[in-house]
Amino acid sequence: MLDARLRKIIDPPLDGLGRRLARLGVTANAVTWTGFGVGVGAWVLLALGSYGAALALILLNRVADGLDGAVARHGRITDLGGYLDIVLDFLFYAGVVFFFAVGRPDEALPAAFLIFSFVGTGASFLAFAALAAKRGITTAARGPKSIYYLGGLTEGTETIALFVAICLFPDFFAWLAWGFGGLCWLTTAVRIFQAVETFRH
Repeated sequence: MLDARLRKIIDPPLDGLGRRLARLGVTANAVTWTGFGVGVGAWVLLALGSYGAALALILLNRVADGLDGAVARHGRITDLGGYLDIVLDFLFYAGVVFFFAVGRPDEALPAAFLIFSFVGTGASFLAFAALAAKRGITTAARGPKSIYYLGGLTEGTETIALFVAICLFPDFFAWLAWGFGGLCWLTTAVRIFQAVETFRH
């Protein structure tokens, strides 16, 4: 819901840094893999209950997620880069929730529900993108992307806010998971409705 607005703020500095990295020969895929490696470090810290340090790595991962696209725009945009970007994003999101539950097994049920809800948002997002590509439907509302980015109540910005809240208030994880999971299912329902309206003919 907030991604398009946030892009207007974060894109200019990321674009400048991306241009410098591209001139140095850094590839977008290298930034993507580095960011994912940082995210794996956040998983370990979450499992150990080191929430402050985990939050720092989560935020670094998200910076890398925005930076790889900027590097690609000033270097070389590839289908593989777009594929890695979205796949590693979804793995990272689910991993944050799973490894939080590893550190707190008593939170397994709300964690499972939240990951379940991520499946709904992810599937509705990717299926729409695949059919949009087939029909030549495009959008630049969230900046230049390799695939069609369908909006919703729970996008990247809201998910980052959730992870920040989880790290700052871990004792409220269950409430956050049930609430955000519910919003994810609303997002999924809206996306399915949009798909029906767009592709029925």
